[in-house]
This record gives sequence, C-alpha cells and structure tokens, in this order.
Amino acid sequence: MDIEQRGENAVSDTPPENVVPVPKKPGNNNDGGVETAEEATEPAEPDINELCRDMFDKMAIFLQGELTATCEDYKLLENMNKLTSLKYMEMKDISINISRNLQDLNQKYASLQPYLDQINQIEEQVTSLEQAAYRLDTYSKKLEAKFKKLEKR
Repeated sequence: MDIEQRGENAVSDTPPENVVPVPKKPGNNNDGGVETAEEATEPAEPDINELCRDMFDKMAIFLQGELTATCEDYKLLENMNKLTSLKYMEMKDISINISRNLQDLNQKYASLQPYLDQINQIEEQVTSLEQAAYRLDTYSKKLEAKFKKLEKR
C-alpha cells in the first residue's frame, strides 16, 4: 500500500519502525542523493556468528573451570579417603596387638589362678590361726588371773 492511499501525508513526523536512522555529519555536499565516506560512518552491527562464538568460548571457559573445580574436589576427597583408610589400617593393627596382649594376659592369669587360690587358702588359715591365738591369749590371761588368785591364798 502506498502512503497516499492510506490517507496520510507523504511527509510523516515519525519514522517507520523498522528503519534505523543514520546520523549524518553535516557536510558541504549539496547533491542530496550521494553520501560521502564521512557521512556513511554508521557503526557496523556485530556479526551474530562472532557473538555466538565469543559466548560459546566464554561458556566453555566457565564450564572448564567448573569441571576443574569438581575434579579437584574429587581428588581431595580421594586423598582424604586414602588417608582415612591408612588410619583405619593403623588402628586395626593396634587393636590386633591389644587383642593378642589381652589373650596373653588372660593365659598368664589362668596359669597363676592355682597359686592365687593357694594364697587365698593360706590367708583364710592365717585368719583362723590369728583368731585361735587371740582366744589362747584370752584364756592364758584368765588362767594367770586365777593362778594369782590362788597364790594369794
């Protein structure tokens, strides 16, 4: 459709939406139809392929950094697991040695048990002898008291 057919003036105040205005530098050219090199210095739009390539390069660098950090985390975790495993191996060896020593002590205690039983029997006998000695001492004191009483008569 033509602008005149729509009922509008040929000269409009607003530029059409899809046309980008080009700033023109004032010059001394009065041709009106020919632009000089200075007038046509519109900044070139960046190439979409170049922008995509730049975005993908930066995204690749970002993802590479993320993957490197994750890889380093896994390496650290692996080292920690190895050290923990070594610690548990040491603790296992220590517990095996403690178990062996405990078994040896139990065997020695079992071999000493008859002697310990004899010591307990001797202690009981000493206690009964001590009680007998106290009774004998008490009896001898009574006898001595009776003897002195009889001697005085």
